[in-house]
Amino acid sequence: MKNHYSFVGGNAGQWVVTSQNAIVGAPLEPVQRIEVVNSPAASLTAAGTWVLQGFTSNVRYANRNEIVKLQSVQEGLNRSHSVCAALIPIKKNAEWWSMSQDERRSIFEEQSHHTEIGLNYLPEIARQLHHSRDLGEQFDFLTWFEFAPEHSALFDKLLEQLRASKEWQFVEREIDIRLDKVV
Repeated sequence: MKNHYSFVGGNAGQWVVTSQNAIVGAPLEPVQRIEVVNSPAASLTAAGTWVLQGFTSNVRYANRNEIVKLQSVQEGLNRSHSVCAALIPIKKNAEWWSMSQDERRSIFEEQSHHTEIGLNYLPEIARQLHHSRDLGEQFDFLTWFEFAPEHSALFDKLLEQLRASKEWQFVEREIDIRLDKVV
């Protein structure tokens, strides 16, 4: 089942932007806050400086065994202690998309060990992947992470490992937006 989300960057929202850095490629216009809305941008009544859209969907690169492992240790979003978040929009290059699904899977898992790396940081770091490419958006994926303040260094270590993998050689644009929840 697909759930459509809009990440509205502007001057309003439940999440305060603490940093916004272009890791690769062009930056997004700086904003003060982000509101996460469970609906398409077309249905929003208020507009922000920018809106990024994506939808949750089935897991596309993990096999059954990996999915079972993830589900056994992963906790959901919106945990009361998870007052830190990161929104990381990513766009892969044309070479990535010209490969077949099994070639991308090989790079994603067999060479980069994406799921294995992620498992090492669960349950402390919760995450949700949003697909944007099929919507014609400027990014292919929007990854949303939530964690407690004491796990910020752990989150940085997760990103360091992922960005050092072969998979990240195919990233042509990535923005790292860090957030604190208004409580």
